[in-house]
Amino acid sequence: MPNRLAGETSPYLLQHADNPVDWHPWGDEAFGRARREGKPVLLSIGYSACHWCHVMAHESFEDPSIATLMNDGFVNVKVDREERPDVDQIYQTAHALMTRRSGGWPLTVFMTPDGDPFFAGTYFPKDARHGLPGLRELLPHIASVYAGKAEVIAEQGETLRRALRSLEPKPGVEALPAHARERALEALRSTFDATHGGFGSAPKFPHVPELRLALHAHLVDPSSGALAIAALTATRMAEGGIHDQLGGGFCRYSVDAQWQIPHFEKMLYDNGPLLGLYADLWSATRDAAFERAAAGIVAWLQREMRAPDGAFYSSLDADSEREEGRFYVWQREEARSLLSDREYAVAAPHFGLDGPPNFEGHAWNLRVAQPLQVVAAHAGIESDEAATLLATARAKLLAAASRARRGACSVRIGPRSPSRLPTPSSERHGARVGCLRRERASAPI
Repeated sequence: MPNRLAGETSPYLLQHADNPVDWHPWGDEAFGRARREGKPVLLSIGYSACHWCHVMAHESFEDPSIATLMNDGFVNVKVDREERPDVDQIYQTAHALMTRRSGGWPLTVFMTPDGDPFFAGTYFPKDARHGLPGLRELLPHIASVYAGKAEVIAEQGETLRRALRSLEPKPGVEALPAHARERALEALRSTFDATHGGFGSAPKFPHVPELRLALHAHLVDPSSGALAIAALTATRMAEGGIHDQLGGGFCRYSVDAQWQIPHFEKMLYDNGPLLGLYADLWSATRDAAFERAAAGIVAWLQREMRAPDGAFYSSLDADSEREEGRFYVWQREEARSLLSDREYAVAAPHFGLDGPPNFEGHAWNLRVAQPLQVVAAHAGIESDEAATLLATARAKLLAAASRARRGACSVRIGPRSPSRLPTPSSERHGARVGCLRRERASAPI
């Protein structure tokens, strides 16, 4: 039987409408029930295109034994972070204060009926592994702690409330401190990866505002050296597997420091700012690679993200038919069978198909493994001929992937259209058949 989420409009909540978990949407009904029954609240926040949200749902929220533990010990609340960014921001901040670690999705928060969190994390497996506690052991423990240490939990909740209040903006408008841009640039330089671009280590996100800050600093003062931060990062991203080398557009983030393997969700709100960044970088440098990346984003938006009524879909799911990257990763022989010998001789070394598999040990996620000029020199052909061969190879591979998608289905998730995945179809050349899920934005963009 569907649970309480069946009447919601959020694509993410509708994905969980058939869980055996007795989910509530965020609201007074859930917290009122928690007070009446003396139970803590288990809050789970995610979004419809999130890979690890899907993993936790399939592992745990669809498991009747885990659902029983959740239903017996907690009032369970689901929140779509794209529908309620205000709720997400509060509890992401609370998680950071409690754990001294960055958050993310899924976000899992245990809290009192008054909304005071007392334990938080992100993804939890069903059973303990890789140093993470499993829900099977964690849920009874949390319920027991809540029942036996109510006063301690209440004190912790008040401390956390004070900490959150201290982070609220002060009334009035304060001027930026002197040399704010220079200080911000120094902070960026301290974490900048001068080899692969980006900031820090894995996982890596594009961080477009920071890159735009660096580009703006260069335009104000070309001697600042800030262009290298933006240009190197944008170049390495465009060459990497986070960039859809066939269809254009960028996935949300890379799981490694080299931008090679993403989780495959592609978000409108990431690619919009990236389009502006690559266009401005091309304007500043006239680097053709930036022009190609910008044009690829536009082509992807027009081809895959435009709705019949002119609005844009907001995201493409990371998973299709419970398989991550189903429309993006390749088998080497699939690609070889679609291309001529001369096309494959250029595409294989350029995209890394001539090396070992880079996706979970059995498949290839395309990225620029060798520059086209190097490939042309090794093949003994002119650069213009190599570019033509690569263009025809890319077009053939993209066409095959598009045929596979059309041959399966395209489920558009809208306000009144819950996700229902069909049974898998047969294999096709180029990309395994599955179901491409697009989340409809709540209003035209």
